[in-house]
Amino acid sequence: MQHLVFVYGTLRQGQSNHHYLQQCEYLGRFDTPEYYAIFDLVAYPAMVFGKKSVAGEVYLINDEVLASLDRLEDVPVEYRREQIETIFGLAWVYLYQLDLAENKEILSGDWCKRNNRFS
Repeated sequence: MQHLVFVYGTLRQGQSNHHYLQQCEYLGRFDTPEYYAIFDLVAYPAMVFGKKSVAGEVYLINDEVLASLDRLEDVPVEYRREQIETIFGLAWVYLYQLDLAENKEILSGDWCKRNNRFS
Protein backbone atom coordinates (compact mmCIF):
# COMPACT_ATOMS: atom_id res chain seq x y z
CA MET A 1 0.00 0.00 0.00
CA GLN A 2 1.15 3.55 -0.73
CA HIS A 3 1.17 6.34 1.86
CA LEU A 4 2.15 9.98 2.03
CA VAL A 5 4.36 11.18 4.87
CA PHE A 6 5.18 14.75 5.91
CA VAL A 7 8.67 15.03 7.41
CA TYR A 8 9.98 18.12 9.19
CA GLY A 9 13.32 17.20 10.78
CA THR A 10 16.07 14.62 10.45
CA LEU A 11 14.23 12.79 7.63
CA ARG A 12 14.41 15.84 5.33
CA GLN A 13 16.87 16.10 2.46
CA GLY A 14 20.42 16.69 3.70
CA GLN A 15 19.60 15.61 7.27
CA SER A 16 20.92 12.65 9.29
CA ASN A 17 18.02 10.20 8.75
CA HIS A 18 17.15 11.05 5.15
CA HIS A 19 18.53 7.64 4.07
CA TYR A 20 15.22 6.13 5.26
CA LEU A 21 13.53 7.94 2.36
CA GLN A 22 16.24 7.76 -0.32
CA GLN A 23 14.33 5.25 -2.47
CA CYS A 24 10.98 7.03 -1.98
CA GLU A 25 9.37 9.56 -4.28
CA TYR A 26 9.82 13.16 -3.17
CA LEU A 27 6.61 15.06 -3.92
CA GLY A 28 7.67 18.50 -2.72
CA ARG A 29 7.92 21.06 0.06
CA PHE A 30 4.95 21.86 2.23
CA ASP A 31 4.33 24.32 5.06
CA THR A 32 1.58 23.30 7.45
CA PRO A 33 -1.26 25.63 8.39
CA GLU A 34 -0.62 27.60 11.58
CA TYR A 35 -1.85 24.83 13.89
CA TYR A 36 1.53 23.47 14.96
CA ALA A 37 4.85 24.29 16.63
CA ILE A 38 8.29 22.70 16.41
CA PHE A 39 10.77 22.30 19.27
CA ASP A 40 14.48 21.55 19.36
CA LEU A 41 15.37 18.36 21.23
CA VAL A 42 19.03 18.87 20.16
CA ALA A 43 19.44 15.66 18.10
CA TYR A 44 16.02 15.94 16.45
CA PRO A 45 12.87 18.08 16.53
CA ALA A 46 9.43 17.60 18.01
CA MET A 47 6.25 18.79 16.31
CA VAL A 48 3.17 19.44 18.45
CA PHE A 49 -0.07 21.37 18.18
CA GLY A 50 0.50 25.12 18.43
CA LYS A 51 -0.05 28.34 16.53
CA LYS A 52 2.68 28.35 13.89
CA SER A 53 3.43 26.81 10.53
CA VAL A 54 6.03 24.03 10.24
CA ALA A 55 8.15 23.59 7.10
CA GLY A 56 8.78 20.15 5.68
CA GLU A 57 8.70 17.75 2.77
CA VAL A 58 6.17 15.20 1.55
CA TYR A 59 7.14 11.74 0.27
CA LEU A 60 5.30 8.80 -1.23
CA ILE A 61 6.24 5.69 0.77
CA ASN A 62 5.21 2.04 1.10
CA ASP A 63 4.19 -0.10 4.11
CA GLU A 64 7.76 -1.25 4.74
CA VAL A 65 9.11 2.30 4.93
CA LEU A 66 6.18 3.37 7.12
CA ALA A 67 6.96 0.53 9.55
CA SER A 68 10.64 1.53 9.66
CA LEU A 69 9.67 5.16 10.34
CA ASP A 70 7.35 4.04 13.16
CA ARG A 71 10.32 2.22 14.75
CA LEU A 72 12.62 5.23 14.28
CA GLU A 73 10.04 7.56 15.83
CA ASP A 74 9.33 5.15 18.72
CA VAL A 75 5.58 4.97 18.03
CA PRO A 76 3.50 4.87 20.23
CA VAL A 77 5.83 5.88 23.08
CA GLU A 78 7.66 9.06 22.05
CA TYR A 79 5.63 10.01 18.98
CA ARG A 80 2.19 9.23 17.65
CA ARG A 81 1.30 9.11 13.98
CA GLU A 82 -1.61 11.22 12.72
CA GLN A 83 -2.76 12.42 9.31
CA ILE A 84 -2.73 16.02 8.15
CA GLU A 85 -4.01 17.56 4.95
CA THR A 86 -1.27 18.66 2.53
CA ILE A 87 -1.36 20.00 -1.00
CA PHE A 88 -0.51 16.43 -2.09
CA GLY A 89 -3.30 14.79 -0.08
CA LEU A 90 -3.57 13.28 3.40
CA ALA A 91 -0.13 12.55 4.83
CA TRP A 92 1.10 10.87 7.97
CA VAL A 93 3.02 13.08 10.40
CA TYR A 94 4.78 12.20 13.64
CA LEU A 95 3.62 14.30 16.61
CA TYR A 96 5.62 14.37 19.82
CA GLN A 97 3.83 13.35 23.00
CA LEU A 98 6.36 13.72 25.83
CA ASP A 99 7.09 16.78 27.99
CA LEU A 100 8.69 19.74 26.23
CA ALA A 101 9.10 22.01 29.26
CA GLU A 102 12.91 22.11 28.97
CA ASN A 103 13.05 22.57 25.19
CA LYS A 104 13.15 25.69 23.02
CA GLU A 105 10.68 26.35 20.25
CA ILE A 106 12.11 26.82 16.76
CA LEU A 107 10.38 30.10 16.00
CA SER A 108 11.01 29.95 12.24
CA GLY A 109 9.12 26.65 12.07
CA ASP A 110 11.99 25.19 10.03
CA TRP A 111 14.35 22.59 11.54
CA CYS A 112 16.87 23.20 8.74
CA LYS A 113 17.11 26.89 9.72
CA ARG A 114 17.33 26.28 13.46
CA ASN A 115 20.62 28.11 14.09
CA ASN A 116 18.70 31.36 14.64
CA ARG A 117 15.59 29.81 16.13
CA PHE A 118 15.41 30.76 19.79
CA SER A 119 13.34 33.43 21.43
